[in-house]
Amino acid sequence: MTAPLLEMEGVRVSFRTPDGTVQAVRGLDLRIDDNEVLGIVGESGSGKSVSMLAVMGLLAKTAKVEGSIRYRGEEFVGRKDAELRKYRGAKISMIFQDPMTSLNPVLKVGDQIGEAMRVHQDVSKQQALVRAAELLDLVGIPNARQRADQYPHEFSGGMRQRAMIAMAIVNGPDLLIADEPTTALDVTIQAQVLEVLERVRVETGASIVLITHDLGVVARMANRVLVMYAGEPAEEGTSAEVFETPRHPYTLGLLRSLPRLDAREAHRLTPIPGAPPSLLHPPSGCPFHPRCFMAEARCSTDSTVYRAVEDSHRSACHFAEDLRDVAVAG
Repeated sequence: MTAPLLEMEGVRVSFRTPDGTVQAVRGLDLRIDDNEVLGIVGESGSGKSVSMLAVMGLLAKTAKVEGSIRYRGEEFVGRKDAELRKYRGAKISMIFQDPMTSLNPVLKVGDQIGEAMRVHQDVSKQQALVRAAELLDLVGIPNARQRADQYPHEFSGGMRQRAMIAMAIVNGPDLLIADEPTTALDVTIQAQVLEVLERVRVETGASIVLITHDLGVVARMANRVLVMYAGEPAEEGTSAEVFETPRHPYTLGLLRSLPRLDAREAHRLTPIPGAPPSLLHPPSGCPFHPRCFMAEARCSTDSTVYRAVEDSHRSACHFAEDLRDVAVAG
């Protein structure tokens, strides 16, 4: 059997701060195969972006990464930055949240895309510029050759995001990590960016990890969903399993707090009470118990086991089986 595209086992990420150690990711197991789209969802501070930045080797020097991160069987944890550079951008690429702060304001867009190509491939500057224009056209930017000769400030927000996608795929990576790719974009542009990502997936065959707060985006694009809370996996399954029969109260709370177009009748939205815990001092037991409507005494003392509740559906809740028939609409 061939090794999975990406495999993470027992991954823990912590940061030293003046106030203590922040336990940002606390034991993440994850597998990503070829030709799949994984959506990672959760509130801010749940560990979504940090876990993927650990894969890329882009965390601050104050970060400590433990466990195992393997790309096609090759271990990343403990590798020097210089060794990871041959993978970063070539085999695994990332689209960051804010393209205006990711693009260099004093370099033309085509030059920046071409530079990403020339770092990993033996091509001339002219060949790289031609390829940059081709990719700008692929991601839906009109007059791509002319636009490649412009600066980032001459692009709209949606166009800058498309340029970031073009830069991320210039070397034909196997895995594309999209970190909140539709943040701060209006609904129409969001839809266009998602269409671009889908087109890229079809054209390149790359697997995609989609990090987002927007469950609607995940429902539209992802084959599989990972829900994270307080640095831990709360639930994982196919999109149909997670959206139709959630097996963790946190997932259920996220779904109940959103309007649903497929609801048969009007229903009141129910926000999740409280706020996520501080990861300087995570709560004992199940980290969600202070906010959970199903919590019992043991939830505050007994750690949950992340286990299979069905073939491909996993949950970290004592009462996962009891949630089988609980209505999402509440």
